[in-house]
Amino acid sequence: MVVSGGPNATDGTDAPRSITVLGSTGSVGRNTVELIDADRSAFVVEALTANRDVDGLAEQARRLKPRLAVVADPSRYQELRGALAGTDIEVAAGAEAVIEAAARPTDWLMAAIVGAAGLAPTLEAVRRGSIVALANKESLVSAGDVMVAEVRHHKATLIPVDSEHNAIYQVFDFEHAANIERIILTASGGPFRERQLASMADVTPEEAVAHPNWDMGAKISVDSATMMNKGLELIEAFHLFPVGKERIEILVHPQSVVHSMVAYSDGSVLAQMSEPDMRTPIAYALGWPKRMASPAPRLDLAKIGTLTFEAPDPRRFPALQLARDALQTGGAAPTILNAANEIAVHGFLAREIGFLDIARIVEQTVATAPNGQIESLDDVFEADEAARRVAGQLMSRHRAAG
Repeated sequence: MVVSGGPNATDGTDAPRSITVLGSTGSVGRNTVELIDADRSAFVVEALTANRDVDGLAEQARRLKPRLAVVADPSRYQELRGALAGTDIEVAAGAEAVIEAAARPTDWLMAAIVGAAGLAPTLEAVRRGSIVALANKESLVSAGDVMVAEVRHHKATLIPVDSEHNAIYQVFDFEHAANIERIILTASGGPFRERQLASMADVTPEEAVAHPNWDMGAKISVDSATMMNKGLELIEAFHLFPVGKERIEILVHPQSVVHSMVAYSDGSVLAQMSEPDMRTPIAYALGWPKRMASPAPRLDLAKIGTLTFEAPDPRRFPALQLARDALQTGGAAPTILNAANEIAVHGFLAREIGFLDIARIVEQTVATAPNGQIESLDDVFEADEAARRVAGQLMSRHRAAG
């Protein structure tokens, strides 16, 4: 959704682009830092933020020399201050400091904080009218209407970083959206696409995080295994692209080469393809509206030989229908869905519930938690908190039952 060119986007100059990376020590953040570090003359780093990884943040800060380094966990402030002693880098800590980092004037910001914690700082960057590279699903899943309204009001530019939405963004004709029949989100199917359904109750966290194609964090990997990630991406796509929710399809593509497709009224289907490497969509967002070099491996279709596609199995992946239902219900339902999923996945990774219990907890939470209208970020946080409370209670009952 290009609402505005944003600062330093179309002015035709080669001045270094000023950058902030929220969540710089996570998977997306590390890849972003790698790309920035490979072309230092093109970028000036304003701020880097991390949740608790002081060592990783300090190492990045010493390399990129940002003006500010922030750790979200306030208890790690002294540790970060000590790690950056002797440098000119300003140090801060706490959730408010992360928001203040997002508020600093920059041309471009990577929003890569996982979970609801990324909502407020992402919105702060949008309100600056910045180019925001969005890797935080929750900004659109939990607060889609609010976020889109703010993007339009502040003439910001939102560039999706998820490989699927980034692929659609690259081939979506925004000026002639009426000619688009549907968009097709592709999914790898995760590690359990062919596993016997009866044995999925015994899936371990180690198995669930072992994604066959992508190197991702634990939470995102579990979402891929349940295909909740694709359900969340469906909701995200609804807010990003001007097509009806009934015209968003999901297709399993195990090779993860075709990252998504756009079907047009003349029968054409445009796809973006690349090796499954997050540096490709990050580089697209980082260089936009130009293209920049990326060290990602080049696609060799002759070597791959075969690309296959299949419809997702609704029995194996009930999370897809849960997401569609939440989008159809509207109001706070997507917020509740997302919050319940975060709680359930955390419980699974902690071995408190089984793999199949994730979808059950989410379904019960959406059915139980109060649904209301989402008109502000406060409404989002209220619905999110209530959903987490309900999901936690359901998990406690589950543990007590044995």
